[in-house]
Amino acid sequence: MNTIGKILTLTTFGESHGPAMGGILDGMPAGVDIDLDALQRFVDRRRTGQTAGSSSRDEKDRVDVLSGIWQGRTLGTPIGFLVRNTDARSGDYDDIARCYRPNHADFTWEKKYGLRDPRGGGRASARETVARVVAGGIAIQALNKLGITIQASAVQVGNSQCRDAKSCVSQLEDELKRAMAEGDTLGGIIECTVKGVPVGLGEPVFGKLQAQLAAAMMSIPSVHGFEYGDGFAMAAKRGCEVMDLFEKREDGSIGTVTNHSGGIQGGISNGEDIVMRIAFKPVPTLMREVPTVDRDGNPVTLQPRGRHDVCVVLRAVPIVEAMAALVILDNYLIRKTNEL
Repeated sequence: MNTIGKILTLTTFGESHGPAMGGILDGMPAGVDIDLDALQRFVDRRRTGQTAGSSSRDEKDRVDVLSGIWQGRTLGTPIGFLVRNTDARSGDYDDIARCYRPNHADFTWEKKYGLRDPRGGGRASARETVARVVAGGIAIQALNKLGITIQASAVQVGNSQCRDAKSCVSQLEDELKRAMAEGDTLGGIIECTVKGVPVGLGEPVFGKLQAQLAAAMMSIPSVHGFEYGDGFAMAAKRGCEVMDLFEKREDGSIGTVTNHSGGIQGGISNGEDIVMRIAFKPVPTLMREVPTVDRDGNPVTLQPRGRHDVCVVLRAVPIVEAMAALVILDNYLIRKTNEL
């Protein structure tokens, strides 16, 4: 399960403290213009050190495209790429090799596979998402040429609602001062909007577009919730309050007056904006002593060590955009297979 997609597929590889992270993006049509400088800028948005409370691990995240793009255009062949790890400190994780960190993947991965890579969480680390951002950045450029745009932003950090990106950063810093003083962490919510989506993306019954988007978002580390349109708020409303009535527009097209459905009806895009919200739990690594057990069940105390984010929400914005792009472009290509 290291691959996502049907026609446009991404397979990622690498561990947090291994030599590199990387991926193979296959199924991209030939002849798509790709601006590698713009791709690097997109990947840079995920880097540490740009927002308050991010990890002090200083990875440069330089994208090395190995195949599939020549003279700025896709060849239709697999796009292979690497992002090398250059600032790992594996010694920070010597203690956890014998015990289980609460709310991490240590216990479950070891029980499933019989062993695990404790260095930064191995493949369970959020470091893995850098490969998704590279591939998603390529997919975004392809979608933009189709008139499809994706924009995500943090709308909540901890208990603070965000009015805009600038206020969110300010509120995050205020929340961080309190959380960091106590060696604690924060969660939050990201909202993502996809505009320009044509009618007809999504494959019922088990390939509904919202189900694919939910699976993609829930695969991101620390994500604990997904909703689209009015989401859970619909449960407290009546049918007449959330009905998206149809209308004929000035250009002759048919659309809806409202968008309670979030751009998807019956598992298929209806041409309206796709709007979704993704909830992130607080980072599970705390900078204070935490009780746990070792492999034998003996009680031990985890000491605060390592370099970790206090809140991942702002750094996760491009990850959300990347995953949305991979799903939307894959479904666009699937739809093309239904045309003569």
